[in-house]
Order: sequence, then structure tokens, then C-alpha cells
Amino acid sequence: MRKLALALIAGPVFYVLVGFAGALFPGPVAEVPGARTEVIGLARGPIHYDLLIPLTDATRAEFGFLARDGLPVDHPKARWLVVGWGAEGFYRTVGSYADVTASVAWRAVTGDDAVLRLDLAGDVTGIEGLSWIDASPAQIAALRKAVLAGFARDAADAPVALPPAEWGEGHLFYRAKGRFNLFHTCNAWLGETLRAAGLGFGIWTPTTQTVSLSLWWNRS
Repeated sequence: MRKLALALIAGPVFYVLVGFAGALFPGPVAEVPGARTEVIGLARGPIHYDLLIPLTDATRAEFGFLARDGLPVDHPKARWLVVGWGAEGFYRTVGSYADVTASVAWRAVTGDDAVLRLDLAGDVTGIEGLSWIDASPAQIAALRKAVLAGFARDAADAPVALPPAEWGEGHLFYRAKGRFNLFHTCNAWLGETLRAAGLGFGIWTPTTQTVSLSLWWNRS
């Protein structure tokens, strides 16, 4: 029993420590040129970070299918496209920790289909939990490309929209490529996507704490 108890304690501790190491160790970064004259945002929630991509004319055009599905990317007050990635069972049914069931938690740990969540934001001045990364226009274009490449698509090459989630309003969910599990989390996906856009980030950032650490480390 003592060995079992130690193993149950050691496993999560090891996971956290490796995550912090992964946040500090740089992962492979795509080479994307250009002066960093723009910014992208990262919005921290209780369990993961969302991406905030500027709603430029190019962003509105490339994500025009969102308007057809009910998300008005052409709204004059919309300034940011909010993007998140996660486990279908958890992401689409859990509005707060009180909603977490044992089956949903188990699927999130052992493996679940991935989904992308899309939303809009207006003026975010003064909102807590936001971090900003300087980026060139080419890097923002590469970021959009990386996000678009993550959508699962149907026979007509259109993103596959899902029914509304059980919580919240206004956002849309789509089927995504890949699987969510304990080692490939929403926060790990975030780091991979940033590095694909030429933005330096840790090689493995499975938790919000490791994302925060990698943000700090790459700024210093």
C-alpha cells in the first residue's frame, strides 16, 4: 500500500516537473520572416489558454465559413478571433468544474476526439488574464494557416461544424484533427501552433502554468 501511495503521488509530481522543463526547453520553430509590428493575444482561463488572432480583412476572409455557420466575423465591433482546442467530451459539456463527471474526466485523460472552439471578442482593454506576443504580419498569416490546418473536413473540404455545446452561447465548435490526451492537451496544442507560426515556445506545455512559464521565459 505504501508503494502504491508513493506511486500515486510521484506520477503527478513527475508530470508537473517534466511540464515545467518542457516550458523552458525550446521546441522546433518554423522560420517566418518579418518585423514584429503586430500582436496576438493569449487569454488564460481556469484550465487552458485561448488564442486571440487579430480580425484583419485577411482573417475575416479566411474564416468566412464562420459567418455562414452563425459567428459574425464581419461584425464592426469584433476585433479578435478567439480560438481554443480541446477534448470533445470535456470541452463541449463542461462550463465549470462543477459539471465534470467521472466519465468525462476519464476520457480527457485517456484520449478523446479533439474539437476547435471559435468565438469573437471586441475591445479587450482592461480584461485580466491576457498576455500579448509581438508578431510579424507573416507570422500572423502562418498562425491562421496553422489553425485552419487543424480543422477536420468533409468530402467537400468544408470544416465539420458540431451542434451547440451544453454550456454558453455564441461560440461554435468544429471537429478537429488529432486526439486529446494527458500528453497532448489543449495547452500543448497551443505551444505547437505558436511554434508553427514562427513564435518561440517551449517544447511541451501541458498546463496553464507551463504556458505562463514559457511566455515569461521567451520574453526574458
